[in-house]
Amino acid sequence: MRQLYDTTKKLSGNRRKPERPVKSKEGKAITNIEEQRNRWVEHFIELLNRPAPLNLPNIEAAPTDLPINVGSPTIEEISMAIRQIKSGKAAGPDNIPAETLKADTTSLTAMRLPTSKGGVRIGLP
Repeated sequence: MRQLYDTTKKLSGNRRKPERPVKSKEGKAITNIEEQRNRWVEHFIELLNRPAPLNLPNIEAAPTDLPINVGSPTIEEISMAIRQIKSGKAAGPDNIPAETLKADTTSLTAMRLPTSKGGVRIGLP
């Protein structure tokens, strides 16, 4: 299917959208590319080079003990994560395609239950 898409794209030719002209400060369209670049430079210099605000907002620090569960994931969480993997994408660092992981989620979740130390335990629980 991908090859059909690529071939169709090659045969149809280059269909780039025409670039929209940049407007000057007076509202006139600038068609020269060099003048357009200069206008963009001028725009961002005006936008980004401003003095710092005088009154800084008083932002309080977040509490250090946030309610985050750092325990091992449950079987339901692992199977839900496997189901949410998108099919047809490149394999991850373990070189296992998503389709292979999704083929049998019940056996896979039992085999890949993480230990409390962050490693992976192979075998049935």
